[in-house]
Amino acid sequence: MLTTIEKIIFIALALISAGFTFHGFKTIVDSIRKGRSAPELKNVPMSLVKGAVTVLFQRTIFKARKGLSAIHMGLFFGLITYAFVNLFDVLEGLVPGFDLVYGGKHIPNAPTGLVNAFNLIADVMSMFLLVAIIVFFVRRFIVKDKALTFRENILLNPKVKAGAQNTDSLIVDIFVIMHVIAHVLSQAYRLTDGADPFMPFASFLNSIFGASQTGVHVAWWVSLGWVMFIIPYLSRSKHTHFFMSPINLGLAKQNPRGQLDAPAKVDPGAKFLHDLSWKRVLDSYACVQCNRCQDVCPANFYGRPLSPSALEVNKRYLLKEATFGSHPDLYLLPLTETVISPEAVWSCTTCYACVRVCPVGNEPMADIVDIRRRMLVDGAELDSGVQNALQSLATNGNWMSKGKRLRGRWAKEMEFPVKNATEEPVEHLWFVGDTASFDERVIPNTKMVARLFNQGGLDFGIMYQNESNAGNDVRRVGEEGLFEQLVEQNMEAFGKAQFKQIVTTDPHSFNTLKNEYPQFGGKFEVKHYTVTLLKLFEEGKLTIKNKLSHYKVTFHDPCYLGRYNGGFTAPRKLLELLGVEFVEMPRNCENSFCCGAGGGQIWMGKVAPGERPAENRIKEALSTFGESANAKTQLFVVTCPKDMVMYSDAVKTTGNEGRIEVRDMIQLVAEGVGVDA
Repeated sequence: MLTTIEKIIFIALALISAGFTFHGFKTIVDSIRKGRSAPELKNVPMSLVKGAVTVLFQRTIFKARKGLSAIHMGLFFGLITYAFVNLFDVLEGLVPGFDLVYGGKHIPNAPTGLVNAFNLIADVMSMFLLVAIIVFFVRRFIVKDKALTFRENILLNPKVKAGAQNTDSLIVDIFVIMHVIAHVLSQAYRLTDGADPFMPFASFLNSIFGASQTGVHVAWWVSLGWVMFIIPYLSRSKHTHFFMSPINLGLAKQNPRGQLDAPAKVDPGAKFLHDLSWKRVLDSYACVQCNRCQDVCPANFYGRPLSPSALEVNKRYLLKEATFGSHPDLYLLPLTETVISPEAVWSCTTCYACVRVCPVGNEPMADIVDIRRRMLVDGAELDSGVQNALQSLATNGNWMSKGKRLRGRWAKEMEFPVKNATEEPVEHLWFVGDTASFDERVIPNTKMVARLFNQGGLDFGIMYQNESNAGNDVRRVGEEGLFEQLVEQNMEAFGKAQFKQIVTTDPHSFNTLKNEYPQFGGKFEVKHYTVTLLKLFEEGKLTIKNKLSHYKVTFHDPCYLGRYNGGFTAPRKLLELLGVEFVEMPRNCENSFCCGAGGGQIWMGKVAPGERPAENRIKEALSTFGESANAKTQLFVVTCPKDMVMYSDAVKTTGNEGRIEVRDMIQLVAEGVGVDA
């Protein structure tokens, strides 16, 4: 089809395009390699294959925005189809007589059936592509969906603030629209013998514009010319994720969700961009910039200046300016001035929702923890409440400024002896935690756990004053040295005890004992108390005497029991055994909404204005119950001591006392079993 001169021009342009593309991706790889080392990955080839399969079947995008995800899937498969379409378009231009219309009848021995099938798929996918890209264009530029925007109090790269994301999106939108229309027109102009039933879209355009050799040439050049521009452009735009997201998913963290990466030995944490591990530099190139992480962030909901998405977007545009913009001096600016504000750093609840919902496996939360680590090393000013909590933890082993000997006082008030696991062997070492040991609002529930364990014949004990805070929130605040001190204290206490299994009251303790203590040699079997209770029922050691059908309940999945560790089943099975009327809140299990206490937030002395996450959650529960008259008592059930505190306060601050009551699961189990408080 092309003349000799056209072929020479095309090949020259293709080589130039390939050169710019190679330079773009080499620059990206060089930048990623400057990042610090990350935990060693195993079986990388197979992981990359799994990542590619995940992307191919779009397994991760339906965690949120189901309708838009379906449209995105159409766009994705349309672009995959067009990779082959463009290949055949090149052949049609360079190879004399190569023409796929009418089943490739002009090609000797052409497999007509396969050609017709390809033509039909390409034609239909062209329509899908146009519809999908127009939907996204309308969403961003006409409807101006607020989900794609950032609040004024969020730190943004100046280029992003000036509209760089919209510019990138507009260029790609125009490319897809013009590329697809030009391709279909080039096929329509080839239909010299009228309609091709396997090319309905092209045939429709042929009925309007007719056949034309000049039209074929012009449309072909517009279609392929755009491709030669857009491929190198993608490495320099926000759409780098087209290529980097499968790699990012393939190289995703393999250690447990609840295990943070250990900090570097020298200059721990992250002050500058390449203080982050290479994997989290890669995150910024893989970021789709869809803001799904922002949608689920409790701090962002609360109006705090934190957007996990903005963090990744800012990293991406900083990298772009430093590399392609030839401003390497930008690497010398602190992350707290370029990608995230100090206030935003301290707003994170470490709930993991942003990581869980990300379709490409990014970990903005891990960046924040690393930035906190360096800020503490550099002597950054801390919130007074956090500072007091850390000082108490260093001195007393708990954050509540209580003497160590008071930790087991509640146990000495019991009507039966509670074993000291550091002095006599037990099967189950009960790690009680700070809130359950010291908070007067929670201690009655702690005693109920002990009574039920005792009634179920569980051989258990506690470590009394030898127990220290497990350190989960200490590590997420960034105080790695104090975390290791607490680990050392607890490991010494565990060394004095003889036990087969650890059972915890607090999901935060459960998470760190289960997932992070193995980094320090502490490999234990760890269970949450709901799992232990359920086993006692299943073994017949506890039985339900009183069905609780007079309660209408909903259940809150704690972040560190549910999203981090998959502990969804046991609490729901217990509620089923108890015979309550159970209704799920819309946000449940993996998608549960954070109470707002994690990551040291419960220690904060200064409370920001606005509706707190726990208050919003109580309103969600009441909305789930509905407004219809119901004689049943409405309960908000929790399985975390911190949740008991946070949600009890939220009921009061929202003015809903008398409408809904917060209960720990243990209170319901005790009532069902017939154990007195």
